[in-house]
Amino acid sequence: MKEIVTGGKNITTDDKIPFSQLAAYGAGGIIPIALFNVAGILVGLMGNISLGLSAFWLGAILIVPRLWDAISDPIIGHLSDNTRTRWGRRRPYLLLGGIAVALSFVVIWWIPKGALVHSWFPTDSGFHVFQLVYILISLLIFFTAVTVFEIPHGALGMEMTTDYHERTRLFSAKSFVGNLFAMSTPWLFALASMEIFKGPGGNEVDGMRYVSILIAAVLIPLSFWWFFKLREPGFKKVATQKKTPFWEDMKHTASNRNFIMLTLTIFTLAMGFNFVSLIGSYIPIFFIYGGDKVAGATLLGINGTIWAITGVLAVFPLNWISPRLGKRKTLTIAILLMVLAQVSKIVCYNPAHPYLVLLPTILLSTGMLFFFTLGSSMVGDICDEDELKTGHRSEGSFYSVFWWFIKLGTALASLVAGALIVYTLFDETQVTKVDSLQGNIGKLRSKIEYWQGDEGLKGTSTTLLENTKETTNEAIDESKLYLVVLEKEIVKKQNETYQNITKYKTQRNEKLSEAISVTKSIIADLEKFNLQLVNTNASTEDSLTKRIRTAAIPLFLKQDLVKARLNSFELLSHLEGQSLKTKKSKEHYIKILENSGGVDIRLANINTYMPLEFLDNELNTIETEIVQLTQQSPYTLLMMRVVEIGLPLFLSIFSIFFIMRYKLTEKRSHEIKKLLEQKNL
Repeated sequence: MKEIVTGGKNITTDDKIPFSQLAAYGAGGIIPIALFNVAGILVGLMGNISLGLSAFWLGAILIVPRLWDAISDPIIGHLSDNTRTRWGRRRPYLLLGGIAVALSFVVIWWIPKGALVHSWFPTDSGFHVFQLVYILISLLIFFTAVTVFEIPHGALGMEMTTDYHERTRLFSAKSFVGNLFAMSTPWLFALASMEIFKGPGGNEVDGMRYVSILIAAVLIPLSFWWFFKLREPGFKKVATQKKTPFWEDMKHTASNRNFIMLTLTIFTLAMGFNFVSLIGSYIPIFFIYGGDKVAGATLLGINGTIWAITGVLAVFPLNWISPRLGKRKTLTIAILLMVLAQVSKIVCYNPAHPYLVLLPTILLSTGMLFFFTLGSSMVGDICDEDELKTGHRSEGSFYSVFWWFIKLGTALASLVAGALIVYTLFDETQVTKVDSLQGNIGKLRSKIEYWQGDEGLKGTSTTLLENTKETTNEAIDESKLYLVVLEKEIVKKQNETYQNITKYKTQRNEKLSEAISVTKSIIADLEKFNLQLVNTNASTEDSLTKRIRTAAIPLFLKQDLVKARLNSFELLSHLEGQSLKTKKSKEHYIKILENSGGVDIRLANINTYMPLEFLDNELNTIETEIVQLTQQSPYTLLMMRVVEIGLPLFLSIFSIFFIMRYKLTEKRSHEIKKLLEQKNL
């Protein structure tokens, strides 16, 4: 057995992890570091600002999978400890769990939506409950899959080496690769906002449907790589180990004092600093950029990339500092870095200088990388201490309880943050109604761009006629579907939000009746035009065919304009209702209401028979003016910053208290290692 020197300490070659194993194990960080946070953050963010679901209820359902984890995590940990197969006790779970994570991540984003699905429900609240239930079930499946992968993966890391600092190196590799892939995850919101993914008139949830498929295509091959590449050096030792009852394992784990202190330290930090991830996503969009989701998404993407780069680079100082100061002192430094990051946000959240947010990001990312990497490594040290006392290895049980508390902290943060977003009077209905209007305008402009670029008028007379017939039939189907939606809307129960608006119900019925009448007229005109096309033969001159098709363009655009006008009315009604209902933000809503009224007047003056260039310019002006309609009130933005900065600072005090009571020092860990080596010999 040969000894080598690393970090000022001697380790044996048996404890040294080969680079190929280090890389394969580290790649597993993609799931718990990248995708775990993507699901937790983007479901809450997109569900609120893209689907109009309550932030409180989104936060509430995000805690349910964590409560389920209270059962599934220890069970998977126990099963993993007691599994005996020809492939080991951990690797089969990596394969099955990795594939399940990939597939369930896709399922999350196929939330039933759209006017037709909406029309199945008598009220808006019923439709929202249906969407929340879908999100809840899909998240339960996803997080269970994450548990099946992550608990055995973390336990495997603890038994791949017995060296105190080599174990930190192994979990640093997991953080390194996880954060490397996390560089792309903050851009998922920006990618989902691109028209290539969301389509004309779609929103971010539509875009995530297809972005998630790309992610699954990467994860599934990786799952097979982890299964075939990783080895379990500790399996031979435990292959004949006696299997233990589940409750005995849990009771034994909960009785370890050092484990309790470490877990409480992680729990309080996870609970507090996850507010940075949740509410922090709103601040760049609605405070720094005044509701501009495109600009905010770009800043979030850059900020997330800096976070990930910092997390990757911070691995190196961690592996230099920890062997010299010890894990507990390094962990305390990590907490202080995160506290400094929160304090700096008081100055760095500045609309005049948006990129100042990168400073607290660097500090926070460094602190969190230190903190969570050392936390996992220290659980391995506790397992060594436990083996010395009992002669039994239970990495799965210890790691499952530790990981569950991390996830519980995340869930509690999501629940409290959701409740506080409601308390700050954030208006998700305003945002989603503006989104609907933006979608209508975007779809109109997309069609105009197609016709204006002459793409729709290329080809032979025969091709033009066939394309025109196809376009006409599609337009007829779209209008007939919208007519069904309108007829169901007119008999729906009144939305309680608007009960205090004078004559709202009458006005809404008038608008819907007008939209129904216009839609029927559009259908009649399109069917009449379609009949004309049937009687036009393919030998017609190209110039005449083009004139026929050009004459039909206003009909193809008219339905989208009807939708835009109706959505504009709904937005105005909502803003008027809020201006009457709220006291703290009355002036804000009056100002937004005036701007929205200007947009509504512009829409009313638009006619699809206008020249396409003029029509596009008008729609471009409207599109520019719409962006400011998502602005939130000064009170809401202030309260968001107070909560996002203050609560993690408060909980850091408890975390420092708990880590000071952790007694497993570096000296004692080295003593335990030597005693275990002697015992095994």
